[in-house]
Amino acid sequence: MPGIWKADQLATVNVATSPDGGKDGSSLDIAAREPTTVLEVFKAIVTKQPNDRALSIKRHDEWITHTWQQYYDCCQRFAKALIHVGVKPHDAVNVLGPNCPEWLFTNMGTIMAGAIIAGVYTTSTPETCQYVAAHCEAKVVVVSDKTQLDKYLQVLDQLPKLTTLVVWDEADEADEADVPNEAKHRVPVYTFEEFLRLGDQVNVTSLQERMAAQLPGHCCTLVYTSGTTGKPKAVMISHDNFTWTVATALNSLSALLEAERSVSFLPLSHVAAQILDIHLPLVVGSEVYFAGPDALRGGLLDTLQEVRPHFFFGVPRVWEKMMESLQQKLGAAPNGFKKSLMFWALAHGADYTQRSQYGAASSGSMTFWAADYLALRKVRNALGLDECTTFLTGAAPISPDIIRFFGRLNMPVYELFGMSECTGPHSINLPGKWKIGTAGPPLKGTRTRIDPDTGEIQYAGRHVFMGYLKDEVATKSALDDDGWLNSGDVGELDEDRFLSVTGRIKEIIITSGGENVPPILLENALKAKLPVLSNAMVIGDKRKFLTCLCSLRVEMDVVTGAPTENLDEVALAVAQEIGSDATTVTEAQACDKFRRHIADGVARANTKAASRAQHLQKFVILPRDFSIHGNEFTPTMKVKRAVVAKMYSQEIEQMYAVACS
Repeated sequence: MPGIWKADQLATVNVATSPDGGKDGSSLDIAAREPTTVLEVFKAIVTKQPNDRALSIKRHDEWITHTWQQYYDCCQRFAKALIHVGVKPHDAVNVLGPNCPEWLFTNMGTIMAGAIIAGVYTTSTPETCQYVAAHCEAKVVVVSDKTQLDKYLQVLDQLPKLTTLVVWDEADEADEADVPNEAKHRVPVYTFEEFLRLGDQVNVTSLQERMAAQLPGHCCTLVYTSGTTGKPKAVMISHDNFTWTVATALNSLSALLEAERSVSFLPLSHVAAQILDIHLPLVVGSEVYFAGPDALRGGLLDTLQEVRPHFFFGVPRVWEKMMESLQQKLGAAPNGFKKSLMFWALAHGADYTQRSQYGAASSGSMTFWAADYLALRKVRNALGLDECTTFLTGAAPISPDIIRFFGRLNMPVYELFGMSECTGPHSINLPGKWKIGTAGPPLKGTRTRIDPDTGEIQYAGRHVFMGYLKDEVATKSALDDDGWLNSGDVGELDEDRFLSVTGRIKEIIITSGGENVPPILLENALKAKLPVLSNAMVIGDKRKFLTCLCSLRVEMDVVTGAPTENLDEVALAVAQEIGSDATTVTEAQACDKFRRHIADGVARANTKAASRAQHLQKFVILPRDFSIHGNEFTPTMKVKRAVVAKMYSQEIEQMYAVACS
């Protein structure tokens, strides 16, 4: 069966994805691993180390810690509260808030109750919150504070299935006066502690029955991800998807088995954060420290310096910002012995990185280790990463130059490739198996092939998702009858079976922060706000923020079909309305009133974006409109994005030359 698309369906767990024993690069042993549930893994670690530290968060300048037993008990209380308010097996619960213990209590408590958890990004608009809650028919929504609560109160009349709202308020004790608790909004609103107390009325036997009824093939989590239509698709992740993916990842990255501390800062709605901050610690028993909500706005460094994590995963934008900061400090350092020593050490670090590549001599020289001791380790110490043994990146492509930079600091950043639909990772660079510019070899127990006609990367394994909730068509398009997943990415496998991703079949933009952006929706929204525009093309793949190439409406040459320099009637009417004397594209480009008009339209379009990451930050007015004649359009009038990007590469680079404020 090519996937499933109903929450109460049971997926078949194929315990041996490679019956030939691994001719295609897979490992039979890990592929045949006994299936288990997330709850069995959770119970095992609690039984093994009930009093060890599990979760820590700083509140009022003091670290508050939960042991594994306390973590488990709180999740059980939350699960019983869900049962009390009528949540049934396979119902959905939404959670929206910054990373903190309450997010995890909600997540695991929902799974304990046999329900399905779906995270929502904190930057989501009320419209996006409504769409997700309505799509999965959420019975309960848990939010961090009054600001996030208001998003749901605004759309409450569009959520007939919603029965309960819960507010945890991650910063302070819940302000009773600030959290409405009467049904003037139709739905009761509880503080987190009030909600937990509801569970005290439920017999533990009811909960135990819910937990025992769950099977490895049941869906436990929904990860909402953007599709080509722009509407988020709900990726159904099973118990076995999570537990098996962590098992095969640890099989490859054995250093993680010794990890004792990590920092949680990437949004927990993202599958990568769920693997690293929730499901990996359940296996290795490591302590998760939660960074503050300002982590991605500069506060991360303080947390890293205090916690000293043993592994660190950053999306490309995080590594990029870290690199830029280090480069700035190094450049500003006064000339002298220390600076010369650092440059000497960096040169040896670069040499060691090159010799660490797969197939090269990998032993470090005495000179390199001296350089590391004298200089490089001090940089890692300043970053709070001196005890870190595993550095990872993924969720978006990363520039090889960034990886080389950190390699010079003896910080080998291992790039991985995957997607929500394969529960996070599919291939990953490893110690001893590392090629900069590739995403490494596929994980053991998985299978990989390249479509000979399209070049699309396809893969199979127990990490491949169940299907898209309520979307049979999309599910059958993504999964074939044999369980192969169409990734939508174009790539190559080299002679050593290292995977390189060379492009995307679909036009979804992935920013350097890992945000999936469907450009056509933003472009259409912008043109709807600005009738003066003929075409708009969003730029942002691997970039820090989104920009846009804009062409104005002009008269066309009736003979050649080529665009002329003259504004058409619609554009001239807009010019008159805004008080501009411009009649040509050149005049409009130089006109402040035209630029302000377009800037205002961009601002209005941004208010309808699904998140801040989908805001357009800059734009440029192009010197001519798109056309078949100019090679910007295909014969069927589709934009040749790669052609246009190359054609206006100088204008694009100018938009990114100065950091966006």
